[in-house]
Amino acid sequence: MSRTPDEAHRRDLLDRAVDFVCRNGLSGLSLRPLAKALGSSPRVLLYYFGSKERLVIEIIERGRARQRAVMANLKLSSGLSAREITRLLWKQYTAPQWLPLMQLFFEVYALALQQRDRFPGFLDGAIEDWLRALEPCSTLPGFTRNGARAYATLLIAVFRGFMLDLCATGDRARVDSAVDLWLSMLENPPSEKDSLNAAG
Repeated sequence: MSRTPDEAHRRDLLDRAVDFVCRNGLSGLSLRPLAKALGSSPRVLLYYFGSKERLVIEIIERGRARQRAVMANLKLSSGLSAREITRLLWKQYTAPQWLPLMQLFFEVYALALQQRDRFPGFLDGAIEDWLRALEPCSTLPGFTRNGARAYATLLIAVFRGFMLDLCATGDRARVDSAVDLWLSMLENPPSEKDSLNAAG
């Protein structure tokens, strides 16, 4: 079904708003400069989105949809190891066109920790989206579902640590070298039994 002109224009405004926020950040967002950058007006933005708060939520949701589109590629790579999947993710997410979106992700993550009601569901989705994508790739021989989720949690935590470092410092050579070192450690992951014994 084709979109009406209003729906197509609304979608275009939202996509360009995401691009604007990726370039300029979210914390100081004001409708007037945003509307000017989009070649629109505050009145038009309010017509399409109702309020600034609603627009902010939709910007975040659209940004996450872009992330999910990247992660959907994992389904095409089900035969790859956790190490290979993580390498693929790192290359995709650190590409120049995706790095601003990751910077926006970290900004919203920090804001949501302080104002959960302002960004309902963001924190839960920020974890579960990644767990659902990585869990099938981290089901190692002898691992239960809980073990696979624990291993996926490890991948997420370290991956995001590297990503935060790269966003903060821009030191790609150093961070890439650290990622290579970490991925080499994933070649022989411990069994779930060994992990539990070590934790005990």
